[in-house]
Amino acid sequence: MENNHTFLYFAYGSNLLKERLRLKNPSATVHCVARLKDYKLVFGNHKGLASDRWHGGVATIEHSPGDEVWGVVWRMNMSDLESLDSQENVTLGAYSPVELSVKTKGQELNCRTYIMNSCVYAPPSPQYLQVIVMGAEQNGLPKDYQEKLRAIKTNMYEGPLPMMAELEQVRRRAKERAKHRSDA
Repeated sequence: MENNHTFLYFAYGSNLLKERLRLKNPSATVHCVARLKDYKLVFGNHKGLASDRWHGGVATIEHSPGDEVWGVVWRMNMSDLESLDSQENVTLGAYSPVELSVKTKGQELNCRTYIMNSCVYAPPSPQYLQVIVMGAEQNGLPKDYQEKLRAIKTNMYEGPLPMMAELEQVRRRAKERAKHRSDA
């Protein structure tokens, strides 16, 4: 089914949110919702260096028998591979791309995803967690998994976050466009 021009990417963090992923990766389209078995979602920073973009820990996954991570499988053009890698700071060694098998409706899919190197645990900012929760809602991840996400403790950061402002702007514009379409 895969052609050479596209690849499947399993997102479990802020890239659950369409507007977030498409900022730099315009080709992304939702393929399906899927579950990664025997992994869990954790938050931290590569070598303990806090994210300037998100002011706190960011999402990664680690092997954990019996646990599961839900996410979205995106189909993307090969032309976006480089920008996705750079968003995940692959060249800086922060994340490594890996191929993992995820389950969806009795089917297994091999997907690219990213795992943080030298992760030092740290709580996420409320804004970063909000982006993940919005993405989970947007894509209809299981309700109990959404509850689990909402219950994650944050670092209570209240300062400015340019990334969040940018996303809110994109979402506002999309809402306005949708409104104009329904008025027409």
